[in-house]
Amino acid sequence: MDYNKLAELLFPHITKSPEDYEEIFPKRQLPEGAKVTRLGPSPTGFIHLGNLYGAFVDERLAHQSGGTFYLRIEDTDDKRYVEGAVEVIINSLKFFDINFDEGATIDGHIGDYGPYYQSQRGEIYQCFAKELVKKGQAYPCFLTSEELEEIHTKQEAGKENFGIYGKWAINRNLSIEEIEACINAGTSYVIRLKSDGDHELPAEDIKTISVEDGIRGTLTMPENNQDVVLLKANGIPTYHFAHVIDDHFMRTTHVVRGAEWLPSLPIHVELFEKLGFEMPIFCHTAQLMKLDEEGNKRKLSKRKDPELSLDYYRNEGYHPAAVREYLMTILNSNFEEWRIANPDASIDSFEFTVEKMSNSGALFDLNKLNDICKDVLVKISASELCTFMKNWSKEFKPEILPLLEGHEEYIEKILDLGRTGAKPRKDLIYAKQIFEFIRYFFDDYFRIEDTEPENVSREDVKSILTAYLDTYDHGDDQSVWFDKIRNIAAELGYAAKPKDYKKNPDQYKGHVGDVSTVIRIAVMGRSQSPDIWEIQQILGEERTRRRIKERLENVHIQ
Repeated sequence: MDYNKLAELLFPHITKSPEDYEEIFPKRQLPEGAKVTRLGPSPTGFIHLGNLYGAFVDERLAHQSGGTFYLRIEDTDDKRYVEGAVEVIINSLKFFDINFDEGATIDGHIGDYGPYYQSQRGEIYQCFAKELVKKGQAYPCFLTSEELEEIHTKQEAGKENFGIYGKWAINRNLSIEEIEACINAGTSYVIRLKSDGDHELPAEDIKTISVEDGIRGTLTMPENNQDVVLLKANGIPTYHFAHVIDDHFMRTTHVVRGAEWLPSLPIHVELFEKLGFEMPIFCHTAQLMKLDEEGNKRKLSKRKDPELSLDYYRNEGYHPAAVREYLMTILNSNFEEWRIANPDASIDSFEFTVEKMSNSGALFDLNKLNDICKDVLVKISASELCTFMKNWSKEFKPEILPLLEGHEEYIEKILDLGRTGAKPRKDLIYAKQIFEFIRYFFDDYFRIEDTEPENVSREDVKSILTAYLDTYDHGDDQSVWFDKIRNIAAELGYAAKPKDYKKNPDQYKGHVGDVSTVIRIAVMGRSQSPDIWEIQQILGEERTRRRIKERLENVHIQ
């Protein structure tokens, strides 16, 4: 076989050589030890937690080492392409403070190693497909979809491995005349790898490959023996072929990807070797798992688990700093210990390493994320939280924006309520929950949610509120204000101190806490809330008095 002739027959339009591309995309001038990483999502319209998980690893590896982190859009599968998906990817990652040094943008790209859209790199892939054909390491395959289906059926019946290899690779040794005749007849074809793997060897004699995985250590597995497709009939590459070429010419040093790609690793190793490229360090991350209702681990599911989608976190209004903090706890086993020792340090000062990553399932726990949110948000200033709430509401709850915009001083007082001092309150989690938590500060969203204590009669509710309104002075400090509530309690037969009621419960209707709960419900609509006095100071005298009066008028309805 004259492989040069075959290569020219298949790729007459390809004039550049591999050497040309080595000059076009030279090695990067970076400090010693600097890492080059990439995120390569497909524009399917769905960006998920796994993308963010991997992106966080990529970003830390690159930026901690003085390297480069870039975005590559892997859009070679036009059947899965969704209009506007690239914008969703870029905006979602930007929201979580994932910043790229170069790569694809919404309307083009930035950087010297592009194009960063795989669909625009066709000639590069075809140049190297041509090179493999020249070496006798790739060939055209004219099998139709019907023939492939028939092969699959026979393999299934014979309990053989699926794929094109050995006796199933019936186009592997076509003569150049046969190939030329098929092409002249207009027969569609793909370009397949001519694998060196021997499928006929007994299992104990199959050659193995060893790869040093950045997370999992030494991986040993059987070499590839499949004649996988490199270029599809339309000249577009498969992921296997495209990523090998792109990672070489974009000078990627570390490939971070999910464990689902482990079975494909032998294919990629063979391609790197045949193309003469140095392999990057592969880092196969653990799959994201969750506990089901029975307490068993299972994979996060796009269908079952809304929290897999990044849209979930944006819609709910999770602060990016909190999500990043949580992801680091499941990325590196020593992060929580570091955080205890460095409570106020920037997360960026933590030295992230792939060696501390789990190689089994990474357990995602939404409850733990919410707990971490409480710890992170208590350290964020009210001013910053107010800005975050405004930005979130613009996109996801525009009807409340007029309550926030132009009322920043009022909002900041609300957000700071109880968050100062040695033991600050930690009950703010995400934007949607925060608004639900504070909505009683806005008349249009205020409503009575809870009922008074069972031991307080309707008559006493009226008496408490009437006495409270008569004695209310907005200028009272907290001590004077509470002494008045104690007096009201005592006059109506309630213990002025809870400990007195505890000692002699038969002597009282209840205690001062029951009385203050009646007031709390009238003013906030809830039986549980931060300090009533502080809330009233923020609400103002006019609004406080109005709510007490309205509750007095309506208490008989409850």
